[in-house]
Parts: sequence; structure tokens; C-alpha cells
Amino acid sequence: MCGHGSSGKTSLIDRILETTHEVEGRHSVDDGTSVTDFEPEEKLHHYSVEAALAHFRHRGVRFNCIDAPGYPDFIGQTISAIRGADTAVIVIDAHAGIAVNTRRVFAEAQRAGLGRIIVVNKMDLENVDYPSLLDSIRQTFGSQCIPFNVPCANEGRFERVVGVMDDGADPSGALVDPRSYQEPLVEAAIEADETWMERYFEGEVPSRAELADLIPRAVAAGVLVPVVSCSIKTGVGFAELLDAMVICSVPPSLMHRSALGPDGEPIELTGDPSGPLAAQVFKTRIDPFVQKLSYIRVYNGTLHKDDTIHLNNGSRKGVKIGQLMEVQGSELRPVDEAQPGDIVAVAKIEDLHTGVNEGDLKLPDINFPEPMVGVAIRPKSRNDEAKLAAALHKLVEEDQTVRVEHDPQTHEVVLRGMSDLHLCLLQERLARRDHVEIETHEPKIPYRETIMREAEGSYRHKKQTGGRGQFAEVHIRMFPLPRGTDVEQFATKSRFPHMKRRHYHPDFNFLWIDSVVGGAIPGNFMPAIEKGFLERLNQGVLAGRQIENVCVEVYFGKFHPVDSSETAFKIAGSKVLRDVFKLAHPVLLEPMADLEITVPESNMGDVYSDLSTRRGQVMGAQNATPGYQTVSATAPLSEVISYARTLSSMTGGQGSYNMRFSHYDAAPPNLQEMILRQSGQVEEDDS
Repeated sequence: MCGHGSSGKTSLIDRILETTHEVEGRHSVDDGTSVTDFEPEEKLHHYSVEAALAHFRHRGVRFNCIDAPGYPDFIGQTISAIRGADTAVIVIDAHAGIAVNTRRVFAEAQRAGLGRIIVVNKMDLENVDYPSLLDSIRQTFGSQCIPFNVPCANEGRFERVVGVMDDGADPSGALVDPRSYQEPLVEAAIEADETWMERYFEGEVPSRAELADLIPRAVAAGVLVPVVSCSIKTGVGFAELLDAMVICSVPPSLMHRSALGPDGEPIELTGDPSGPLAAQVFKTRIDPFVQKLSYIRVYNGTLHKDDTIHLNNGSRKGVKIGQLMEVQGSELRPVDEAQPGDIVAVAKIEDLHTGVNEGDLKLPDINFPEPMVGVAIRPKSRNDEAKLAAALHKLVEEDQTVRVEHDPQTHEVVLRGMSDLHLCLLQERLARRDHVEIETHEPKIPYRETIMREAEGSYRHKKQTGGRGQFAEVHIRMFPLPRGTDVEQFATKSRFPHMKRRHYHPDFNFLWIDSVVGGAIPGNFMPAIEKGFLERLNQGVLAGRQIENVCVEVYFGKFHPVDSSETAFKIAGSKVLRDVFKLAHPVLLEPMADLEITVPESNMGDVYSDLSTRRGQVMGAQNATPGYQTVSATAPLSEVISYARTLSSMTGGQGSYNMRFSHYDAAPPNLQEMILRQSGQVEEDDS
């Protein structure tokens, strides 16, 4: 179950579980008793934060159901849920219409090859314009969206639904003519079956039983997206919804999936219980009682309790699974096996992580979006530092859209998520589950330093303190080394005639070349000089930021047979790089980000105007879903670090974006001056 927030997904599952007698009593999101919204944060805020599992039976068919969060802030949980499903039931609020996350989850389900069913909920609300909503659905998602039943009203009140193919039903009060969709529904149903298409063109029409066999094939092929209407609150259309799910949902045997075999060749998965095992962890949860829970979806073969299975995670050792458990909200019940279509949980297996495959077949990776919003964090109490590290590990294990970064330049721990709301919920979870209170602030921008031209110079380190002294002299030439430079083509004898050896450090894009001849510096001191270089690259020169994109050639020096040491040459290496760096037109580099911003067409002008004020450069735009455009742009990270808030304000919550690091570019002079003033870099004492 997926869709936008507050469309009624969780309430729909609660109602299904009650109706099918899987649970006792009434359950409600509003009063905190929902079966699938059982986390304390969900009970407090009255919306789903995590994907949760449930199961039920109707007309002899077992359904494994995943309740996905509705807000874009938790899209990672929805993507996990989509990987575990065969059919996406997309719930739309009849009054609110198609919202931003409705489009997102429809596109994600389509990309994953899932069958899709659209449920128009809240038909009991006033001022619902169903004909306009249906037109909007078909314009936005395509003409394959066809009503399976249509709502009927009496004096403006939603009273019942009538099936499009139910010729004997009374169509009075229907908000659209059900007969007008009979032919499109039949044509869509037969489109995935060539034999029936030929028979249909010859004038034969499938019976109701034959149509029931054709519809799930058409849904699996994506040529039919049934649209059903109901009101979860009043129960009108609910029984028909359950029947529609039986008819329209895609069974595992009809899903078009493939995996890579041991030899790397693709193998079609047919949902065969006796075939080779293909299963995958699609979600991880840290339970307060049983600790780590791994949710496994079986696509092919059969998984038994106590099986020892192979993991496609680079490890050759087998892993014993232990007890399998079916999941009903927060409750776990032991089962002996899981067949294609089943979802089970296993506990306390550290080698299982989200995306890991079980069996000899390798399924595609689960692709999660990169988290876009970050805060620098630290524990309020110094005593909680160890607890915080363990708690952050849990968050990352549970949610693949959470990142924890330790920035060596800014010396900050940065927690990244999908939005401010996402980060707030993570902070609540740290306090509630792990009893760790944190302080947050906006993270520092990881500026870097480099040079724009060649320079050369020397440094003599000489110290006499009464005993053995210190002496080292190093001469270097420094060259810009732009990112992407082919080191093999750059470090040639024509450029460095006396080159004896070279070392390349990709983390800094730093190339060090030894061109010392005649024993001016003994070879045993060269590693110390290189170590001094690397220390200076970390320390920076201008503003204490990491240096990169530099080549240094050591071509001469002097030593003393008694006073020279590795320590002396390390100091000389660090100081000579500092001095020559200042002569080579040094500049600060700022990180640049690539953005893909999807907004309503009416907001395109606002986005362009806003990007220009952020020193952004628009690279182009293309159509997204109908009425939406995706703008590609590049902008300094410092200007878009809090872009989520601005975009939400500009588009009324209808916009979304993805952001990723692009490259480093020279910062403008006024920004460099400001950073240098703020850095407070102290001139070093060479005495």
C-alpha cells in the first residue's frame, strides 16, 4: 500500500485485517492502535514512518501486505516496500487528488516492473469531483488507468459502487457511465495475450471467468491499471475492493523478474517453489526485544527454517538462518518455510543487511536516493559518545537513506537524511530508543585548497640546542594537477628528466616525484619528506582546508651526516610545501552539486529565478509526468545546503529534487576573503 500521506493507506490495512478476522477489535491511526503504525514516533505523530508488514486471506488467496509511509521524507522505506511486492496498491485521496508523492510512488512502482492498482479513497467527503479526478488520473498516469468499478451517489452522498463489467447491475447514480469503460477494460485485458487478441478481432468476447484470468496478466504487463473506489470510513465499496484485489493483483508466477546465476548468466524467475532459491533482504528493523530483524522476500525456490544458505555479499561462508517468522504488524509468529511470494523475518543475523541476496541467484541491487539534507551532530554529554556511535550504526542499518559521515576536514560528524522532518524523527528515535540526546547545527562546507600556476622554492630546517642538532634542506617544484589528469601521461621523462620514482595519492589527487640525483638527499630520508607533504596536505595553508590537485617534484636538497634525521626532513617537507604553495597563486575550492529539480510547470520561472540568486547554472529541462518539468542545474553546495525548505515553500510542497556532489571549482574572490577571515589561520612559527 503506497501513496501520498493522509490518503488512508494505513486505515485501509487496519480495516482489511479487521474484516478478514486477522485481528480482533477496532484499530485506528488516530487513537494510536493501528496494527502497522506501532512505532512510538508513528503513534505520536499519527503518520507512518517505516514500512510495516501484515497478511490476510480473502476468497482463498493469501496476501502479504506492506504498509509504506506516505510522505516523501521517508521514500527509502517506500522503495524497500516496492522491492518486496508484486503489486503496488496506490491510494489517492478523492478530495485532495493526485499529490506529489502519488506521482513519485507510481513512477517507482512502474520502474520496478510492479503491477499497479489505484484505489480512490474518501469518496464520502463533500465536493468530490470524481469525473475530473478520473480524467486527471488518466492524463497523469496514462490511458491504461481504467475504472474497474465506478462510484454511485444519491443526492450527493456516496452510496455504492457498480462494476464496469457487471451488466446486471443498476447504474443509476453512477458518477461516470460504467458501460463506456467496458470495451476499454476488455481491450486492455486481452492486450497481454496474443491469442486472445486474434480471437477478439474475430468478434469473440471473453467471458467473465476468462476475463478474470486475463486481467492479472494485463496488470503484470502494465497495460492495465484498474481504478477502484471506496470509503474506508463508511465501508462503502470495501467488499468490492477486496474482491478486486483478488482478481487484479499479480501472483508471483506472472511477475517478470530475472536474476544472475552462478555463471553470471541471467535466469528468468518463474516463482517455482522447487527451483533454485532467490531471496533478498528488503528491509532491516531494530526491534527493542529481539534486536535486529531482517525481512526477507522469497522470489523463487523455498526457504526452510534452520537452512544454511549462501549469501551473495562477497562472503563465501554459509549462514544458518534459524527460525523463520511471519510478521503481523509488531507481532512475530514462527513458520517452517517460505515459498515464492512469502515474506518472513529472521532475527540476530549480523551478516544480513538490506539488499543482501540469499541463495545462489543474485537479484538486482536496490537503488536508494542519496540523502540531501544534513546536520552536524554531537552528544550533549561527553559520556554518550560511545553510545551515540552505536545508535547511529542502528539508524544506518535500518534506513538506507541515512548516512553518517565523519568529515576529516571540518572534524564534524554529519547525519544526513531526506529532509528536515526525516532528521527530526531520527533525533527523536535516538532519544527514545537509545537514550542519547544530541545537539545539532548546520554542517560546515568542506572547502579545499589548490594552486593555479607553477612555482618553486626551498626550505632549510636548522636547529641547534646544545646537543645533536636538526638539519634538512629540501628544494621542490610545484605544478597544478587538475582532476582527471592521466598520471601516466603527466609523469613522463620529457617533463621530469631526472625522475627516479613517483607516488600517487588519489585521496588528494597528489603526485610526488623524486628527481634527486647525486645523493643530495639520501634515499632513506625521502619517505619522511613525503610524510611531511601528506601532513601539510591535511593541514592546509590558506584556511586550514585540505589541499588537492597538486604535483610536487623534489629535485635537490642538502643533509648533514650527524644532524640530519627523518624528523628534520619531515618538518622540512611540510614547510617547503607551505612556502611554495603560497607562491603558486593559491585559491580556495568550493564543492559544486548537480541537482535534478522536478516541479509543476507553473513554478519553472520561480526555480530559474531562485537558482540565479544562488550562483546556479541551469543545464536544461525536460518533461517529467504531465504538468511537471525536471530542471537540471549545477550550483555551489553552500547555496543549496538548505534547498529543501526553499523548494517546498516555492511549490507548496509539490516539488522534489535529487542532489549529488559534482566537482570542486574555484570560489569567487569575495567568498574566499570571507572564509579566510573566518578561518583565523595563525601564522606558524619557524623557529
